[in-house]
Amino acid sequence: MEELEEIKNKSDDKEYILKKVETQGKLLEYASPELQDDEEVVKTAITQDGEALEFASDRLKDNKDIIMQAIKTAPWTAFYASERLKNDKELILESVKTYGQTLYYASEDLRDNEEIVKTAVANKGIIIKYASYRLRNNKEIAKIAVQQDARAFHFLSEELKQDEELKELANK
Repeated sequence: MEELEEIKNKSDDKEYILKKVETQGKLLEYASPELQDDEEVVKTAITQDGEALEFASDRLKDNKDIIMQAIKTAPWTAFYASERLKNDKELILESVKTYGQTLYYASEDLRDNEEIVKTAVANKGIIIKYASYRLRNNKEIAKIAVQQDARAFHFLSEELKQDEELKELANK
């Protein structure tokens, strides 16, 4: 508790905050708004713990390098990316490789991107429910999703729900 008070009292001391976030990235929460907007401080924090991205400034949540660094250790943090970056194919693809749920946060355009959706459902089949209708009607993607998680079958297009091969996969 004393340490937390000390951090709050030194929230605008860059050297002090840098030392703290080197070992506990989420202490970025207690940094001053100026330091939450400082690239060096934020990069140090997210390198230690990608989840520290939550406490970065909005400006830095619009910095692709910062977001890419955060998702290396915490792929779900793509959630904190700016709306502009939620439409960045490279960034979203990097996240869905290990955290398929990121498809939920992706832009509508990327929910209709075959490579993104295929990668996401290979990791988390049921996430097909957030893919565009066009891709929920794509048999190749549907097959990947249902093989990964049979529950994905319920989110396929009505047409694909009649497909015997997919029905069989869903019932395994």
